[in-house]
Amino acid sequence: MTSTRPPDPVTAAVRQVVDRLGPGLYGVACSGGADSVALAHATIAVVGAPHVVVLTIDHQLTAGSARIAAEVGAWARGQGAAAVARAVDVAPRASIEAAARDARYAALAALADELGLIGVLLGHTARDQAETVIMRVLRGTGPAGLAAIPPARGRFVRPLLALPRDATEGYVAAHALPTWHDPMNDDPTLARVRIRREILPLLRRENPQLDQALVRLASSAAEWLAVIDAQARPFATFPISCAVLAREPAAIRKRAISLALDQAAIDYDAIHLDRVDELVLAPDRGEVTLDVPGGRVVRRYDRLELAGAAPAAPALQAPAGYRLRVWSPGDRMRPARLRGKSRKLSDLFIDAKVPRQLRATARVLVRAADDVIVWAEHLGRAFEETVTPTQMGGSF
Repeated sequence: MTSTRPPDPVTAAVRQVVDRLGPGLYGVACSGGADSVALAHATIAVVGAPHVVVLTIDHQLTAGSARIAAEVGAWARGQGAAAVARAVDVAPRASIEAAARDARYAALAALADELGLIGVLLGHTARDQAETVIMRVLRGTGPAGLAAIPPARGRFVRPLLALPRDATEGYVAAHALPTWHDPMNDDPTLARVRIRREILPLLRRENPQLDQALVRLASSAAEWLAVIDAQARPFATFPISCAVLAREPAAIRKRAISLALDQAAIDYDAIHLDRVDELVLAPDRGEVTLDVPGGRVVRRYDRLELAGAAPAAPALQAPAGYRLRVWSPGDRMRPARLRGKSRKLSDLFIDAKVPRQLRATARVLVRAADDVIVWAEHLGRAFEETVTPTQMGGSF
């Protein structure tokens, strides 16, 4: 009786993803390390070499990186697959790891668009997930941060995320595959390297199955996150109403803020998330700003916004006998709501809670004959006046 050997875990994991995504052209991000080489080789075996493009991103951070990228590409073409190498510029930032990651994913996303890829497979394993969870814990992450690396996000898919590093190393050895060493994996100035070499070995003495335990923790956090996200997303777009968001539980408030910051590509840490939440709950003080690593959050009365240029003002046209100008300090107006009582425009803007950045360029419509204000932007018509400016393309 002939026995059939079960497929190795690397091939089985790739086949599961391919069965879900279906036919198409697959990209595999391959740095030359054991994990990504095993993934590239298994993907070629599962879908066929003509349906695979091996993608190598050269961060240009170490000597010989261009040579490694070229050699990985030559190996991939020797397997019958296509190969593309792309060099990126890594912006100088406090965390070189984060900057390199951002540049890498931007390049991979661009290649996916250019090549029409059904997905980009990434070679993260359980060891990477364990390292990421520990890094998040050391930074004081919240529950959302414990979800760490997602198995899939958009076009990026990680088939090997639940597999131990032994699985990829065993695959490489069984198929006699070449691998390339990245000198950055030996750089003790990088937090991930220190965690890998110093912290995780100590923790594994307490729990030899630590990596799988942390993978389960990340998976459980991701399950929690899916429920919270569904409740937080309705509030997660700037500008945010502080009064509305403040009525929600803390977990939903903070997750809504986090999603809004992510959507705006703003970096932040857990401590900044707490401070933004405090800003949401604080009494209305007019305008308060808060700096976060990637930008500035502003609370203007009830609205939580990102600092930046004021929205483009509509193009207005004055009717005959009137003219438009930007208001000046000392300008007064008799607004309709005060039924003829005259007040300074500066006070009226504050009473109406017009944000400071909009006040600066607010326009007024005045009679050409006597310069009396008959309409003010953000305030409307003056008492017993009917004329307003015309917006290009329609009435204002």
